[in-house]
Amino acid sequence: MKVLVTGGAGFVGVHLAGALVDGGADVTLVDNFARGVQDATFQRLLARPGVRAQEADLLSPGFAGAVDRDFDAIFHLAAIIGVRHVLERPYDVLADNAAMTVHAIEAGRRQRALRRVVFSSTSEIYAGSLVHLPSMAVPTPETTPIALTDLSAPRTSYMLSKAFGEALFHHSGLPATSVRLHNIYGPRMGMSHVIPELLHKAWRAADGDELSVANLGHRRTFCFVADAVRMLIAILGTPAAAGEVLNIGNSSPEVTIGEVAETVVSVVGRRMSVVAGPDTPGSPARRCPDVSRLTALTGVVGTTSLADGIRATFDWYREHAFSGDGPVAR
Repeated sequence: MKVLVTGGAGFVGVHLAGALVDGGADVTLVDNFARGVQDATFQRLLARPGVRAQEADLLSPGFAGAVDRDFDAIFHLAAIIGVRHVLERPYDVLADNAAMTVHAIEAGRRQRALRRVVFSSTSEIYAGSLVHLPSMAVPTPETTPIALTDLSAPRTSYMLSKAFGEALFHHSGLPATSVRLHNIYGPRMGMSHVIPELLHKAWRAADGDELSVANLGHRRTFCFVADAVRMLIAILGTPAAAGEVLNIGNSSPEVTIGEVAETVVSVVGRRMSVVAGPDTPGSPARRCPDVSRLTALTGVVGTTSLADGIRATFDWYREHAFSGDGPVAR
């Protein structure tokens, strides 16, 4: 199998590519390296047989003609993501994410025998539903009606760009599956995420310090990146998943951010007290996907415990990021 991964230098892209190569695929990673970094992990991946990188800009109208036409599958992961980018650049998020998706679809339509394209959507899809549907089910199924948050709110730009992307792929005529990723974490995910942020704070702290944590009582389920990658690859091999929208993540256990912080402190080996910081505006009190449809189609479930996943994440960050010796995705 020959696979194209857009946003291939990013967090999920690198983990996905490694697993695809383990399974015998040839993988082309496309990235403009605006956020993805060419660190040692990325370079080791490129050194493996069957992996190549192509620096290209999905915003270019010529993108579709710049890639090969014999891919069996495409994973479209490229997007402007991250709360800071979304809040500071909402217009770019809307316009650029939409343009990249259109150009990815054009590339898909040029393929001679495309078997599947997987579009990376987001759990933010449900943000408006949470506001307007007080009885919204948690765990939340994919059949939940989609509502919009305030269009003038910068944070709406990201969810709207992904909802538009889902609609584009639905009407594209391609054998597409849209996947709504929920709290995927692990090594090399950058620093602007709750688990690496807490790990960094705890690592820099001393015994007896306080760890201030925003959204202390908010509840989440988390999914280690290796489990998420297994889910994505299983979707690729499941014909019945074509045309579906699927949640990716875990339905349990649902934990508070405070419990995540306590686990972080334990993994880092500090004696600290966790204290409540201010809540982040716009952050939902609960987020938990219903993944029963994914499980029914693929049989794949997450198996990595939160403690084991945080430990693996800490080991990587301690070696590659906290020392300041290498680049970390922005």
